[in-house]
Amino acid sequence: MGQGNPKHKYRLGREWVESSPEEDMGVLVNEKLNMSRQCALAAQKANRILGCIKRSVASRPREGILPLYSALMRPHLESCVQLWSLQHKKDVDVLERVQRRATKMIRGLQSLSYEDRLRELGLFSLEKRRLWGDLIAAFQYLKGSYRKDGEGFFTRVCSDRTRGNSCKLKEGRFRLDIRKKFFTMRVVRHWNRLPREAVDAPSLEVFKAKLDGALSNLV
Repeated sequence: MGQGNPKHKYRLGREWVESSPEEDMGVLVNEKLNMSRQCALAAQKANRILGCIKRSVASRPREGILPLYSALMRPHLESCVQLWSLQHKKDVDVLERVQRRATKMIRGLQSLSYEDRLRELGLFSLEKRRLWGDLIAAFQYLKGSYRKDGEGFFTRVCSDRTRGNSCKLKEGRFRLDIRKKFFTMRVVRHWNRLPREAVDAPSLEVFKAKLDGALSNLV
């Protein structure tokens, strides 16, 4: 991948490894690092499960549907999502439609808008959940249990004089738009906008609690 790639050929033992326009290593990615097919397959799996739930559950109270959605459907939409960050709005919409359909089938909420259904159920949109996960991962790499592994991931700009939090990150430069979707790039702007009390949280549990309150101002 990349400009100036000599496109070497590789062997596994005595067998030459053939090139492929798309690879599945737990996450489906093509030669241009496009994850649209991975996104479509994740939505397809979740929609199949939703269809099974619709056919199997006659009464659909929130107490029954929400646990089924959280346990059986949402994991397909969020598995390894820190790696296959969505690049296009159409991919964002494909996943969000799954949650939209799931919340609409709950008894008594059909007439509400999607945003009102989320507020009523105490849910985040999937887009906001992805940001929530990114910021939690960033905290782990900067201050939590992954700190040793994350030393080279970010460049810190730590100063008590900065506005907002006192441990801001330096935004990197990139020539290709796809780079801005990498975890170490896309999380920086949102981390820098977190309030001081969230960034300075003494533990992951405290950080999560502060983050829930701050997220409404970030999206």
